[in-house]
Amino acid sequence: MDLLRFATAGSVDDGKSTLIGRLLLDSKAIFEDQLEAVEATSNAKGYDYTDLALLTDGLRSEREQGITIDVAYRYFATPRRKFIIADTPGHVQYTRNMVTGASTADLGLVLVDARQGLTEQSRRHAVLLSLLRVPHLVLAVNKMDLVGFDQGVFERIRQEFVTFTQRLNVPDLAVIPISALQGDNVVTRSDAMPWYEGSSLMHHLENVHIASDRDLRDVRFPVQYVVRPKSDEHHDYRGYAGQVASGVLKPGDEVMVLPSGLTSRIAAIDSFTEQVEEAFPPMSVVVRLEDDLDVSRGDMICRVNNAPEPTQDVDAMVCWMTREPLRPRQKLAIKHTTRSARALVKDIQYRLDINTLHRDGDTRELGLNEIGRVTLRTTQQLLVDPYEQNRTTGSFILIDEATGTTVGAGMIN
Repeated sequence: MDLLRFATAGSVDDGKSTLIGRLLLDSKAIFEDQLEAVEATSNAKGYDYTDLALLTDGLRSEREQGITIDVAYRYFATPRRKFIIADTPGHVQYTRNMVTGASTADLGLVLVDARQGLTEQSRRHAVLLSLLRVPHLVLAVNKMDLVGFDQGVFERIRQEFVTFTQRLNVPDLAVIPISALQGDNVVTRSDAMPWYEGSSLMHHLENVHIASDRDLRDVRFPVQYVVRPKSDEHHDYRGYAGQVASGVLKPGDEVMVLPSGLTSRIAAIDSFTEQVEEAFPPMSVVVRLEDDLDVSRGDMICRVNNAPEPTQDVDAMVCWMTREPLRPRQKLAIKHTTRSARALVKDIQYRLDINTLHRDGDTRELGLNEIGRVTLRTTQQLLVDPYEQNRTTGSFILIDEATGTTVGAGMIN
């Protein structure tokens, strides 16, 4: 079974947490004692229904305020596929949390309230998912039961969203009418909406094609650790451990190690339990080479005629994640794949208004939760690809050297 990572987003009270609770409940992914605890809490609050949002809103402050603050990860599986859900917050002041949760997603799920239609937050979430190059997008029009399952309401919202996303980079879009509270079109098709001829949300999640989203052409293998057991049994063993970022590696392939430029061939590829005939993303493996080269953490194994461009000048879209603003001439640590360096902020070209897509070129700083185009100069060469081509080698994080706190996340242009 393959794995689908998807992130949910939506305005406050659009029903994200309830929808995830419904997916978990109807796919039999909840233990009986969990359900009993949620039912007891719902009764204590005086509800005449089971509040499924309590399954995901785990923080006490989230339950008290009725909003999602942090990213909540949930895991479940069906006979067809395994899932990791990132329940991301919808409020603008938690934009950084949404960026974190959606950065590894294969699919973005945006919820809107059928009574409210598209809101400023709905548009902002679509822009962020597009900016993060999430390849598949689903708009779930929730609370259809509260508008009498009216087809006209659904069609108006669908058309408005389709028109809006034409300005964005959204390669695959599906729009599904649902009722998370009652379960209509969530796991099974609803009889209440005979005019809707598409699939249920769960059927779409189980069948959306994600295999072709991964880059299997450009070999990128950042070295994380050099394996040298030095035991009597493995005294001559030398391998390079890491996670395949893209491409396919096979024994016998001619490869190059950057930044040295030295070449060799792959002697063998080891997994945790056995040798494998090929490695592809996102497998974690140990690569052994025929020649004893100088390879260390932060180096990258790639094809001889298909290598990333080493550079010390990085042009990227940066989401700033701390209260102290980002300013030119600021010095930070940067971590790109397995390589760490120091970076100087050369310039802030513009701040992006993610509600209107307006570029503010007069700005001189980026504040908390703001996104802008930034140029950096690094102390070491980084082996980068454009983010739209490779989300692993095209991204990085910025770290405050004094505190060790992650203060920014970048997507290389």
